[in-house]
Order: sequence, then C-alpha cells, then structure tokens
Amino acid sequence: MLPLPAPKRLYETEWQRMQHAVGSPLPPPHQPGQGPHAGWASAAHHPGPHPGAAQGPAAPVPPPAAPGFPAPSGPVPPAPQQPPAPSHPASPPPPAPHAAGPVAPDTTGHVPLPPGGPVGVPAAPPAAAAVPDPTATTLAVLLIGPAGAGKTSVAKYWAEHRRVPTAHISLDDVREWVRSGFADPQSGWNDNSEAQYRLARRTCGFAARNFLANGISCILDDAVFPDRPVVGLGGWKRHVGPGLLPVVLLPGLDIVLERNAERTGNRRLTDEEVARIHGRMAGWYGSGLPIVDNSQLDVPGTARVLDEVLARAIASPPSW
Repeated sequence: MLPLPAPKRLYETEWQRMQHAVGSPLPPPHQPGQGPHAGWASAAHHPGPHPGAAQGPAAPVPPPAAPGFPAPSGPVPPAPQQPPAPSHPASPPPPAPHAAGPVAPDTTGHVPLPPGGPVGVPAAPPAAAAVPDPTATTLAVLLIGPAGAGKTSVAKYWAEHRRVPTAHISLDDVREWVRSGFADPQSGWNDNSEAQYRLARRTCGFAARNFLANGISCILDDAVFPDRPVVGLGGWKRHVGPGLLPVVLLPGLDIVLERNAERTGNRRLTDEEVARIHGRMAGWYGSGLPIVDNSQLDVPGTARVLDEVLARAIASPPSW
C-alpha cells in the first residue's frame, strides 16, 4: 500500500488553492478628495480605525480548515502585501450647472422670429417735424369698402410699390382656404358662414402681427359694416392692435355696380345685394374715419391718395 501524503503538504497545497480562488477584496466607492484606490485595502475587510490613522500591521487571520483536514498549527505565513497606492491630489468639485437661460423665441427653420404682439398706436411726431413719409414707414392698414370698391386691387398695388417690405392680406382669400365644407354667404348667411368668417379674420390678424413683428408692413382688406362695430372694426382692433389704421374706400354706387359686373365666380354679387351693402357702407360718413372716394381714380391714383391719407393718420391717429 502506498503511503498517504503528509497532511501539512496537502494543507499547504489546499491553502494556496483557496487563496488563489478568493482573490483580492473589491475597492469601496470612490470618495471625494481621495484617489480612486487610496486606502481601500485595509478598510474593505478589517473594521477599525480610519485607514489614515497610525496603527501597527494587522495580524493575518488564519483561513478555515478545509473539509477533512485538521486545523493548521503554528504561525500562518503572512499574505503578500500590496504596494501602497500613490496619493492623488483632491479632485476638483464638479462645475455647477448653468442657470437656465431665456426661452428661445419661436423659430421657422433656422431663422429666429420674434413673437408678434398687438400693434401700438403710432406716436405723433412733434409739430415742428416734417410730415412722415408713409411709403417708408412700417404700417398696418385696414382697407374697408363694399364689394366692387376696388379694395383688393388697390391693396395689392399699394403693397407692391412701397419702399419697405409690405404684405397684402385678403380676408376673402383666407376664407376660401376652406375647400371642403366652405360656407358661402351667397348661399345664405348662417352659423357656419359666420364662424368661418370670424376664423378667417382671426387668422388674418395673427398673420398681420407676425409680419409686423418682423418689420414687414401689411394691408388688409375687408367689407366692414359700420352698424356691426363689435364683430367688424372692433374685431380687427382686438386681433391686430390699436395701431391699425383704418381707411374707407367708398366710390359711387354706379361705379360699384359696374366693377361688380366684371367679377366672376362667387365674388360676383347680385345688383340688389351690391346696392344694399353700399347703402350700409354710407354709415361711415361722420364716423371720423378717413374716406377716399375713388370714383374718378384709377388704381395707381388711388394708391397715391391712400399714402396722403395715411400720412395724416400717422400725424393724428383717428379715434376708433
């Protein structure tokens, strides 16, 4: 029978195997002011004084006996010491988060746009100052008149021939953006046509404010009735602002009938309807708003008179 190996030899072999299996302890989480590995070796498994306090070398703890073998006798060889971790300078504190800045304005593409606000009343120039030039001033104009007065033609020409950027916003064009379900007032004025009319006016007002906020003048045209100030002139004042300059374009009835006869589609009204609208528009006389009778004026001539009227309105804004 072969002799059994010496227990001490087996114990040393098993002890070495267990030491290899256990490995080194894990470091604690990194603390501020310490290096990533400073002082973790003794604190991980040996409770006691702070790792930085002066103390003698800790006595090694004997490992548990392996199953089937007696406990070792005599001194246990110390575990190999790891070299001390180099000291690192204290890590700088993390930078403070930046304070939230102002909210960026609304953008279209990559071009920032300032928010559109109500148009204020233009400041009247001093008495000694020269008459302001309306062709070089950012303005918001509301051109009022009956069907066939030439509002759209004059507004378009006036916007095209100014020395500053100017937009023409036609209420009828915006109303006709609705294709399916369009409520045509010629088929009968009802709740749907009234709702679409107010929606178009509000949309035109928002567009005018955005144009003006970006330095672009605008002229709007609408058949506003003097006997409905709340939904007519008052509505435009709410949507655009008190700085809106209203001007009434009111030629004679015969001129309006003649121009209406040249229209096509749903823009053409019956003679009876044209006469009724023209009669209601006569209520603007005595209202304090500037009125232009363009019965004997072509489109360029009416645009020149409009500039003259606006120059006076800038110097002395009408109360409305």
